[in-house]
Amino acid sequence: MNINQLSIFLENRAGTLTKVLDLFKEAHLHIIASSIADTAQYGLLRIICSEPHRAYKELERNGVAVALSDVFAVELDERPGQIAEAARLLSEAEIGIVYMYSFFLHGKGLLIIRADKTEEAREVLLRSGLHCVSEKEIVDLWRPA
Repeated sequence: MNINQLSIFLENRAGTLTKVLDLFKEAHLHIIASSIADTAQYGLLRIICSEPHRAYKELERNGVAVALSDVFAVELDERPGQIAEAARLLSEAEIGIVYMYSFFLHGKGLLIIRADKTEEAREVLLRSGLHCVSEKEIVDLWRPA
């Protein structure tokens, strides 16, 4: 149930992000979720999109530094503290969280996680009763009815 996430390296200068977003627009690729982080030298744009492999090829063909990363998604309900609970469960199992971010899609909360032990992390969360969401489920949630 891995999800393919695009990790795009951006120079820290005006217009670089716009160039990448325009490539998505021109290729009719839909961004479902994104996160951006920066350092002094570059930015790192993480994207979950409608067609990650096609997006990867399009970005690479246009000279964009891009990588595909395996992440997984956990569905969250409306109870407060679920992210804290997921983090506690992983910590107790001695699994490190490399990064995570969350978003809402048609009323469902989704937590994207990259862990240092992905399969083990997913199993820990499944055993606790949390539902892991597949890439297909995310794309199906995104698609209009």
